[in-house]
Amino acid sequence: FFCTRILLTERRERGKREERREKREKMAASVSWSQRWLRPEVYPIFAALGSAVGLCTFFCTRQLTTSPGFTASKAKRATAIPETSQDVKEGEKFRNHFIRRTLSGRRPEIMPGLNSSMTKMN
Repeated sequence: FFCTRILLTERRERGKREERREKREKMAASVSWSQRWLRPEVYPIFAALGSAVGLCTFFCTRQLTTSPGFTASKAKRATAIPETSQDVKEGEKFRNHFIRRTLSGRRPEIMPGLNSSMTKMN
């Protein structure tokens, strides 16, 4: 009697699990991509990933197009170490880019107003 009862309970549970699985599959098929992912809770994830991909793309493109250490032409790669004055100028130009020139006169602080107000002596 006890074994029969356990078998019946297991069959009932298995049937319920199969019904729940079928219901989930039907629900998953009815939900579109935009209904699932274009929600306000997901916007920060899109923003973080989008900015990371954009920054990576910018950096890689800059390195491949303007870096003096990377050359695609076979003639330039034949010279092992660039030592001409033109190559030195090109390297200096690459290192002293627009952002570095703009920020060169400033102190390296993230919040200068807060730092100066916290360090003032009364």
